[in-house]
Amino acid sequence: MSQPVVNQSIPRRRRRRRGSAESPPGTVVTYLRVSTSEQALSGLGLEAQRATVAAYAERKGLTIVGEHCDEGISAKSLRGRPAALAALAAVRAGGAAGLLVAKMDRLSRSVVDGAGLMEQAAREGWALHFADLDIDTGTPAGEMAANIIISGSQYERRLISQRTRDALAAKRARGERLGAAPSLPLEITRRIVAERANGMTFQAIADGLMADGVATARGKARWYPATIKAVTTSDNAAEVA
Repeated sequence: MSQPVVNQSIPRRRRRRRGSAESPPGTVVTYLRVSTSEQALSGLGLEAQRATVAAYAERKGLTIVGEHCDEGISAKSLRGRPAALAALAAVRAGGAAGLLVAKMDRLSRSVVDGAGLMEQAAREGWALHFADLDIDTGTPAGEMAANIIISGSQYERRLISQRTRDALAAKRARGERLGAAPSLPLEITRRIVAERANGMTFQAIADGLMADGVATARGKARWYPATIKAVTTSDNAAEVA
């Protein structure tokens, strides 16, 4: 039995994107994401995704013309993922005929975001490839299947979030310490809290610390927005506030 084909050609019902040149057929940009700083530092999560999209592209006869990667970012929506927005912008500008991700949940675990992306792809005439699903999101059946899977992912994310809140509440009730490890110097915690209070973004704070050669609590040279956020919500931050 032949395998289903995922958006290898743009259906005739799709419109050409307004204001952009026709994209080279069979071209894609890839989007990769790992949600924790540890995964970003090890590189294992990114390499696994990179291998998955490369194998998919070879199997489907697609040409990868660009890569966008969010490292250490676990934002719930696309608005908090700059590389994802850049990848979408590249496709919409005509730089490629489609967007390829290794797993659907790397791009979206939100019903609103996922459904909106599929609708946008169909309306504007670009392909949306999910290597883990191997379904055509341009067909009614494929779109329905993808929406079901996105709904399941969102449900799982919300369950995990609720379990985390319950666990943290239980720790607080027992008087246990929460948040970043106390090995981070107090003056660094104070600096992070002050810069955040002055309106700086997590990324800007991280960039500043790296520019000044400040090490993380674990002695690492690289700071991530998620690490900065963890410091600002820790018990250490409450003590210096």
